[in-house]
Amino acid sequence: MQLHTTFDISAASARQFPDATLPEVAFVGRSNVGKSSLLNLLTGRKGLARVSATPGKTQQINFYTVDGVLRLVDLPGYGYAKASQHSRRQWGKLITDYFDAGRPLRMIFQLVDARLPLQESDASVLHWFSERRLPVQVVLTKIDKLGQSDRAKQLRTLALAMRPMGYEGDLLTVSSTKGLGRKELLQRMFAGSE
Repeated sequence: MQLHTTFDISAASARQFPDATLPEVAFVGRSNVGKSSLLNLLTGRKGLARVSATPGKTQQINFYTVDGVLRLVDLPGYGYAKASQHSRRQWGKLITDYFDAGRPLRMIFQLVDARLPLQESDASVLHWFSERRLPVQVVLTKIDKLGQSDRAKQLRTLALAMRPMGYEGDLLTVSSTKGLGRKELLQRMFAGSE
């Protein structure tokens, strides 16, 4: 199923954010966690968000409107990126400006690579969200790269590691290459839209 999705704007500053007229779902995660691939999977449009082999390609905030009822917000990746410290500071300010702007935020999907232990950057961002009582849902990406028994073990390990960060929610799992988890994420995205 393809959602009717239109690209709104790539914002390099808060002045360029579109009018806050629709509920928003923000996507955040480390560089190279698979945000663009996941957005393409969710919308059913392969080329909607540009997928790059180079971490840190998304340097602005990309806004998309879905079916005229919801806005998807693709935030720049944090963590490793082949960029100067100055550029990374600018991206950090842009992300903070977004969350401080009083946007109609329905949900934050924080993407975490299912194959790795909880990374320091993921933990600090999750803690930052928890401290501000922002509505966050952790989504484990690349789940198809793990075998069944490793999946269950990694889910337990990551859930335990996230508790000190203040996260008590469930962990959703997705695979953009296999299409796993799409239905569950769409349900969370559109909850309350009916």
